[in-house]
Amino acid sequence: MENPDILPPAGAAPDWTIPQDWARYTPDEHAMWDRLFARQAKMLPGRAAPEYLEGLEMLRMSRPGIPNFDELSERLMQATGWQVVAVPGLVPEAVFFDHLANRRFVAGRFIRTPDQLDYLEEPDIFHDVFGHVPLLANPVFADYMQAYGQGGQRAAGLGAIDNLARLYWYTVEFGLIRSDAGLRIYGAGIVSSYGESVFALDDPSPNRLGFDLQRLMRTKYRIDDYQQNYFVIDSFDQLLRQTLDTDFGPLYDKIQALPEIEIETILPSDTVYTSGTQAYARAKEAQAI
Repeated sequence: MENPDILPPAGAAPDWTIPQDWARYTPDEHAMWDRLFARQAKMLPGRAAPEYLEGLEMLRMSRPGIPNFDELSERLMQATGWQVVAVPGLVPEAVFFDHLANRRFVAGRFIRTPDQLDYLEEPDIFHDVFGHVPLLANPVFADYMQAYGQGGQRAAGLGAIDNLARLYWYTVEFGLIRSDAGLRIYGAGIVSSYGESVFALDDPSPNRLGFDLQRLMRTKYRIDDYQQNYFVIDSFDQLLRQTLDTDFGPLYDKIQALPEIEIETILPSDTVYTSGTQAYARAKEAQAI
């Protein structure tokens, strides 16, 4: 459990926010945003959920250069009452949940360098803004994110943060959604990644399983490579309703009395869209030996 008395770094407000200081971005940093944006925007149609693409268009993020958070928040506020605030990096759980519960999305203000084009450990402004913000323009998903923040505040008092974190990971970061045209991506960790935007839908390696709240919150995940499991929701309404209608207290008690589920496991009760070969993960493991 994190230290509740941890203080914000120098220069940050008590809620850990800092000015974006948009004027400080260099031409090279704006060019990096444009390079990443052009690459993803070209390949996402036909892969990303329509709601994500609609948000991308509505927020007019196609203009050149790193978005100005003040302008972005103004449009977002008109759509769903959300705003984007800059933070110096990863923030404590309690701070993160408080911002979400109050319809504020925290975003790092730095952008990756050319040698980090396809992978970086800490989320940058491209992941946070390009990946997350378009869906915050969708009223249903915007409500889900606020409900998640409120749920996080309750989970902290129940010792269930790790279980709830898995819900965020497998939906907000790496979720798939079913559509009439097939599976589509919506998780920010996928839509902001060129490689995983292809891998998540096309590669035979990962499992693609139907969304099950209890099962998902028992399932381990990996943070260092492409996912071995993706969970598929039927709709954003389903995601919101299950979050609002579930009494999480008894659910946490039940989950914590059960064993964790290994990443690649498929259970007899799973709805299976794809039973993955796990070839990618096994090849990477073999390379590490």
